[in-house]
Amino acid sequence: MQKQTPETVTIHVEKDFKIGEVDQRLFSSFAEHMGRSIYTGIYEPGHPAADAKGFRTDVLELVRELNLSHVRYPGGNFLSGYDWKDGIGPKEARPRRLDLAWKSIESNQVGIDEFYDWSRLAGIQIMGGVNMGTGSPKDAAELVEYCNYPGGTAWSDRRIQNGHKDPMGISLWCIGNEMDGPWQIGHLDAIDYGKKAREAAKMMKWVDDSIEVVVCGSSNAEISTFPEWDRQVLEYTYDEADYLSMHRYFENEGNDLDFLASFKDMDQFISTLVATVDYVKAVKRSKKTIGLSFDEWNVWYQKRQTPHDWMEAPELIEDRYTLLDALSFSGMCMALLNHADRVKIACLAQLVNVIAPILTERGGRAIRQTIFYPFQLFSKHGRGTALRPVVHTPLLETRHGDAEQLYTSAVLHEDGTLSLFCLNIGETALQAELDLRSFGSVKLCAHTRLSGEDLNAVNTFDNPFAVVPQQIPVSEKPAARFSERIPARSFSVFSFAPSETL
Repeated sequence: MQKQTPETVTIHVEKDFKIGEVDQRLFSSFAEHMGRSIYTGIYEPGHPAADAKGFRTDVLELVRELNLSHVRYPGGNFLSGYDWKDGIGPKEARPRRLDLAWKSIESNQVGIDEFYDWSRLAGIQIMGGVNMGTGSPKDAAELVEYCNYPGGTAWSDRRIQNGHKDPMGISLWCIGNEMDGPWQIGHLDAIDYGKKAREAAKMMKWVDDSIEVVVCGSSNAEISTFPEWDRQVLEYTYDEADYLSMHRYFENEGNDLDFLASFKDMDQFISTLVATVDYVKAVKRSKKTIGLSFDEWNVWYQKRQTPHDWMEAPELIEDRYTLLDALSFSGMCMALLNHADRVKIACLAQLVNVIAPILTERGGRAIRQTIFYPFQLFSKHGRGTALRPVVHTPLLETRHGDAEQLYTSAVLHEDGTLSLFCLNIGETALQAELDLRSFGSVKLCAHTRLSGEDLNAVNTFDNPFAVVPQQIPVSEKPAARFSERIPARSFSVFSFAPSETL
């Protein structure tokens, strides 16, 4: 059988074709009181690897590998029925509650104080959340007081009494969660939510005028109120809001190509909300530009959810991710970089066990799922100035429209190095001709590739490294042009450095 010659594509990266600076908060995640995310995920007293406070140190080590900026906490749907006051004070006095969002029993053994302690160990900041379902603007302002006010008031003195003398300094807050969804506890229409969120934001900022707030945007692009919800909410909250949230999940519905092209849908979703935000800016005659907070995104097989009885920490939506999932996931990472001018915050949902890059056993091991690796590469190589490559590539017909067979993003780092991300979603290899002349003579320092023969391969507790990125040998010769083969169904990260620095 004659070997097929790869089709040639061209990639021109120009250092002046700038999208914008990549915000460090783009590399964030999410931990909800849902399933085993908190209990037997990050917190499991009695586990062989647990520290004196009950935090799993094996999980902490893996979390640190991701180099996260923020973790959104405590929810999620859980947030809309949660009274934060249940989670403070002596643990033996904390109430056990029914969590209506996930049909679970909440022990309240982890609250804001414990999570703050964990975040310090992990080297992560908290993106806090206030309840806009059953909660009130007063409850929201009191939580900010508890966390951030120095002392001398009822709630700040309670924090000091509970072991945190210094303010927590939580500077970023979500005002509710998915309030557009009928599934949400205390669901509101856009006008009622807009009024309530505006008052909450005002009161929270009166307590601490240094904070930034995120108001609820659309929970998905299929809901009938999108994007009218976003417009109406912003017309009430534009002066108080700093960011508009957006949520989007993807799953393989039977067509691998459509799934790999999920980045196209993500791109369209972002572009629509950018246009909506800017329309309201024009209506308001405002000089302020509101950014986007993509504070939930991932691969999530929602059709696989199964019912369960009331229990503590049920095994809920613990998807086992394949190589194919990781490839589609990498395209989502790249879409975020390609909108770095407007998407300033992004939270991979979630962090441990629940649709997560890290999976644990109760009392046992912790492993990296396949999606761990593209996020780790995204976090390592995605910081700097996002550039817009000029690419000539075949287009493939998908349900999202014509999608680039070779999807790309690029980031220029402060030290002059360049990272180029490439995802080949097609069934054929491509020969990429790279033109980097605007950077002068550069050296290809590293080529990391995620690919494999079995797209259904998964990492398991018994075989935790079935899917891992590979380091590809590179040429040692500095140049301005390069020719690189991009295999079918593969994700690559190329790292270039100026030759004079080597």
